[in-house]
Amino acid sequence: MKGYVQDIESIAVKNEDFRQVLYTARNCQLVVMALKPKEEIGAEVHKLDQFFRVEEGSGEAVHDGVRTAISAGFAVVVPAGTNHNIINTGSVPLKLYTLYAPPNHRDGVVHHTRADAEADDEHFDGKTTE
Repeated sequence: MKGYVQDIESIAVKNEDFRQVLYTARNCQLVVMALKPKEEIGAEVHKLDQFFRVEEGSGEAVHDGVRTAISAGFAVVVPAGTNHNIINTGSVPLKLYTLYAPPNHRDGVVHHTRADAEADDEHFDGKTTE
């Protein structure tokens, strides 16, 4: 079967890695993330659109300096060119998944910690999952 069909909520909640690329298509990419308490993705700007869905925990979404409280069930859409960040403001891990359109990371990459992600200068290399 082409494509990806899984229980993303269950996968996101069970995920312990800072970032794990699950599936890469030509025009979008599915990634799960887990932020430890007080951890953040880090302020960044992409030349692509990004969608986040929070499955567990609480935090803040920051869009061009505007902070909005988020928790389980929240969706966050980040248009290309927006300075953004996701911050875990809670006392438990913030579990979420994100869609990049187009892909942003190398297919299959796993960063166990934020430090691992920052040390790895990887970017999408054009190779898709299938």
